[in-house]
Amino acid sequence: MKKLIIVLFAVTLLSACSTSKTSGNAKYPTKNIEFVAPAAPGGGWDLTARSVQKILKDKKLVSNNINVINKPGGGGEVGWNYLHTKNSHYLAVNSSLLLTNNLLGQSKLTYKDFTPLATLVTEWQAIAVPMDSPYKSVNDLFDQIKKDPKSIKVGLGPGLGNDDHLAFVQAAGEKGVNAKDLNFLVYDGGGGDVVTALLGKHVNAVTTSLSEVKEQHLAKKLRILAISADKRDESIKDVPTLKEEGIDMVFPHWRGIMGPPDMTDAEIKYWDGKLGEMVKTDEWKKLLKNNDWATFYQDSKETKKFLDEQDKQYRDLVEKSGLGK
Repeated sequence: MKKLIIVLFAVTLLSACSTSKTSGNAKYPTKNIEFVAPAAPGGGWDLTARSVQKILKDKKLVSNNINVINKPGGGGEVGWNYLHTKNSHYLAVNSSLLLTNNLLGQSKLTYKDFTPLATLVTEWQAIAVPMDSPYKSVNDLFDQIKKDPKSIKVGLGPGLGNDDHLAFVQAAGEKGVNAKDLNFLVYDGGGGDVVTALLGKHVNAVTTSLSEVKEQHLAKKLRILAISADKRDESIKDVPTLKEEGIDMVFPHWRGIMGPPDMTDAEIKYWDGKLGEMVKTDEWKKLLKNNDWATFYQDSKETKKFLDEQDKQYRDLVEKSGLGK
């Protein structure tokens, strides 16, 4: 009888543990959420993290506290290494640097080391020239580059291998230009320094985020030749897309959210629901408009497929550029 009681107790204990694990997933999250912005306060990653935090709380989509923590360094590497060691109550903002850091040999981590949760927004790339440039279209510019690659200095920043660089590489490839022949001038200060260089005519053209050059275009201080979007921007309807110019490509500069490795299906489903609701709110739509971001929402399954496609594309572009590890 004593042995029977012990056996029954053991069975009950195992059953309770199993139930507890299942209900733990069902009750997720059980504590505060830590949201990693893998950069210093003020940049795009930080703004994305704090915007998501605010809307989820203001709209009462998540009852648990959400705290944003900044982990700058290494082009996202410090923050993503930190996330990699954590549990499912930690999330982080990501971007294409998660892919290129690995492809360029700057990180051992890949996107497969994390759990994709969502793609949220994109900025679009722009190719711009001085207002009095002889190149009136993006095809004029690439025709000259094809004729004499070294005659056109193309400004970008803060380093080779980023979206600004690879978007231009892809466009050049579509026009039959070898990426290794392109004449890039790199500005460590990023978009601001790049635009200053263009206005000062230290370069003939720049490749940068649309937000960096839109106001200058509207003020007629420079001219945007084309953008990498799938359709024209409503605020600059005079600027065509690359596709409209016969360059068959769309190139997003996206940001999304991921979790640590091995999140459960229930935990992923939770964030699919919460983030899916968030992107439908008026507050989110207003945020996109105020920051010149375009909606680019994809749920966890769509994001996983998207990352597979992006990794293949970036791998090809990095190799063509001669930057592969």
